[in-house]
Amino acid sequence: MDLYELLQGHIAAFLLTLTRISGIFLISPFFGSLNMPVLFRAAAALTMTVIIFPVVDAMGTPAAPESVLLFAAAAVGELFIGWLIGFVAYIAFAAITMAGKVMDMQVGFAIVNVVDPTSGQQIPLIGSFLYNLALIVFLATNGHHMILAALAESFRVLPLAGMEWNISLALLIAKLTGGIFLTGMKIAMPITFAILLTNVGLGILSRTMPQMNIFVVGIPMQLMIGITVLSMIIPFYVLFLDVLFNEMYGNISLAIRTLQ
Repeated sequence: MDLYELLQGHIAAFLLTLTRISGIFLISPFFGSLNMPVLFRAAAALTMTVIIFPVVDAMGTPAAPESVLLFAAAAVGELFIGWLIGFVAYIAFAAITMAGKVMDMQVGFAIVNVVDPTSGQQIPLIGSFLYNLALIVFLATNGHHMILAALAESFRVLPLAGMEWNISLALLIAKLTGGIFLTGMKIAMPITFAILLTNVGLGILSRTMPQMNIFVVGIPMQLMIGITVLSMIIPFYVLFLDVLFNEMYGNISLAIRTLQ
């Protein structure tokens, strides 16, 4: 019995299921965090596969591809489905990080960066605060459960080895990626507008009082106003996260159905 014969039937379905589930551990918020060791993520993917495989198997085991090459292509497709679910979820957090960068540039924290342990990248100070707050809200509202529910639903909508590549998927990814800028600017708009008014006021003040050093007064004022406005918009930011996450769940379902 060669390797290909071992991949027939239930073993092939189990491996394809494991591959799809492993996809969300590449980029998805929380599940794809670099804080989690690789072995832990691999063990979690295997455990989830063992739990969900009886349900997937009950839907009907698909016929195994006719060659190892076709099986490898099917595995790549399954990995892409899992990655796509995680990517659509990640877009919401990418918009939050971008909003933090815009806020930091306006307030004066542009050169102050901290290392994000979940991604291993340097992110701005306010961006780190907004990102971690969004992650807390995401977990508190069982957002990670919604990602797992979307993953389980994907097996009903898209059977194993049933993905079809089409141009609609590329257009959807481009649309969602372009929405990062729009969403980020919506989040950053209150502080951006407040700092704009502050700069206008400082400009008028510098014209009426030329002897005053505007930089000595302006930079602390921008910091004070920026932090004050940020503290005022936190409750509204949390409410906006609820809307953003609901939109994210809808986009995940839309992305899955695009692959049909």
